[in-house]
This record gives sequence, structure tokens and C-alpha cells, in this order.
Amino acid sequence: MTAQDSEVRSKRLKIVSIGEILWDVFDDAERLGGAALNFAVHAARLNHNVCFVSAVGDDERGRLAVAKAAETGLETRYIGTVSGRSTGIVTVTVDGAGQPSFVIHRPAAYDYAEISPAAINELSSPQPDLIYFGTLFQMNPQARALTLSILDANPGVRTFYDVNLRRESYTPDLVREFLKRASVVKLNDTEVKAISQMLALPFSDIESFCRKAAALYGWRAVCVTQGADGCSLLVGSEFVHSRGYSVQVADTVGSGDAFAAAFVHGIGNGWEPFKVADFANRVGALVASRPGGTPQWNVEEALRLH
Repeated sequence: MTAQDSEVRSKRLKIVSIGEILWDVFDDAERLGGAALNFAVHAARLNHNVCFVSAVGDDERGRLAVAKAAETGLETRYIGTVSGRSTGIVTVTVDGAGQPSFVIHRPAAYDYAEISPAAINELSSPQPDLIYFGTLFQMNPQARALTLSILDANPGVRTFYDVNLRRESYTPDLVREFLKRASVVKLNDTEVKAISQMLALPFSDIESFCRKAAALYGWRAVCVTQGADGCSLLVGSEFVHSRGYSVQVADTVGSGDAFAAAFVHGIGNGWEPFKVADFANRVGALVASRPGGTPQWNVEEALRLH
């Protein structure tokens, strides 16, 4: 292990990831996925203690999903089983450039996820270093109530909102509610413009959006991913842009979630903003070069990209 790699692996965080677990159904295979699950798997690959909160159906896909999640090293005891509901699936179509389109089939078991007050107390003792949530999961009132109950049980804990707007899976009011709950936010360059409209913030450029939105909500950091162009990141008052890495894209499913895990890793370790952005770009690009949302990868491979 190099000194650089040792530094990358430095601090282990307790992370709670709340959201969807589902199967991405491609033409040739079904692969375990869901943004929150993908994020959790990639964060666990970075040696963090990740507790994943979701639900599957009492069906074959559900049993296999829990088994596969456990194989990745995730803590799975907070993945419930919902009778009478099917484990979530998404039909994925990938174009010639590796860009996916999604058809999300709902209702799904994760829409009805719930855990006991005792389990929430377990998640909160000791308090996590960070709580992750996205948008899609919050569309169902029961799932949203679960997220809010975990957030309310952990006041002052850093919260990470990975916006991930999917067609017919968000409302402006919902997005605004969770932007207020966030201390760190990640979104892409298309979502910036949509959220500028939701917040009535005239859009001129990414840096001004980041500064205005962060001031409005008191965010500690905000990151905008820009595909092959890399990402832009505001931490406190420091704004940086980091170039992307060129890879042969297999598909981009899960690459943003891997980016998010690497981003959280860097922020949680107190890295300088440019180092955070560069490492996240490396991990996101590496995952885009492999099929599916949670392909195998390691830190050494990410550091070798150029």
C-alpha cells in the first residue's frame, strides 16, 4: 500500500444511508441497484461502517437482494421485508454512449419501509457521522416519514442530499423540503437549472448558483457534477473546478452514486476541496467504465487514472 493510498483510507465513518433497494433490469441481466444502495456499497468499499435502511418484498428478488447486499459488507438488519409488495425494479435502457434511461416501477416494497423506534435508537447510538438521502424514496409518505424520523433523532449530524431527480419521482415542494434538511448537497449540471427555477434563483453560472443556494440554506458544501467535464465544488467560501477523467464508458449507472461515496469520504476526512473533487471524479469515472451500479473496484485503480 502506498503512502497516498494509506491516506485515502484514513478515517472510518459511521454512515446511515436511507433509500431504495431494487433490481436494475437490463436487456441481458438484472443487477442490484438503487441510488441509496449503490452509494452505501461504494461507501463500504471505502471502509466505512454503513447502515442501509430500506425494504424488500417477501419474494425471490427480495431474498436475493438482501443476500447480495450482505456480500458487499453492508449492515443489512435495517432492510425490512414487506408482505404483499414486490421488491423494486427499474427497467434500464442504455444508449450507444453508455447513457441510461430508466422506467421506475412503483409502488415497490421500499415505498413502505419502516423500522422500529428501538432500531432508530440503535442507528443513533453512537450518532452517525453522516446521514444520506435522495429524492425518489421520499415520494411515498411512509418512506418520507421514516427519513424524517431518523433525521429528527440525530440533530446536528451532517446530512448529505444526493438530489437525483428522476422523471415523475419528485415535486418542487419535496425537493425544497429536503434542501432545507441538508448540510451537504450533490446535484448534476442539468439539475442545477431545474432547482434554480424551483428556488427562483436566476441562473447565470454554476459558481453563482452554488454560492447563492449555499447562503440561502446554510449548506457546508455543494457539488455539481458535469459528466466528462468533471465537477465543481463549493466548500465554505472556496470554489474549485476539477477536470474529469477519460474512460471507455460501459454505462453510467451508479457512477454518480460512486462519486457521491468518494465525495463523502473526502469531506468526512477534512480534505482540501480540490483533493475531494479529484478523488470523487476518479471513482465516478472508474465505475462508469464497468457495467452496472456496483461493479468491483478498488482505490489503487482509481488513483492510477490519468
